[in-house]
Amino acid sequence: MSEWNAKYFDRDEFACSCGCGFDTVDYELIRVLEYMREHFDAPITITSGCRCKAHNKKVFGSYASFHLQGRAADIVVKDVPPTVVAELAEQMEVGGIGRYKTFTHIDTRTGQARWSGD
Repeated sequence: MSEWNAKYFDRDEFACSCGCGFDTVDYELIRVLEYMREHFDAPITITSGCRCKAHNKKVFGSYASFHLQGRAADIVVKDVPPTVVAELAEQMEVGGIGRYKTFTHIDTRTGQARWSGD
């Protein structure tokens, strides 16, 4: 297991919520989230980070979800609308940005993917 160097986040915040122990997070994702934390000067809650295959299936995640690789997080920034979070992600040229009513999906894919959800 590699050394954890995040200033604002603990590894367990990204752990698969099924309890399987999968908590390996992409360095680039941490870098993006740390920047967002400093930019907004507000706490970020990880509502979904790493997912094992079984948990991803249970929550109806895509078979190619970047959560399966530890390269995605669904986040809520305290007192910041998800639309504003997505706008910053656009400025940062983040690979995957999903816009939802109550959270923002961020992932570190190569290339760009944009979508809106319910």
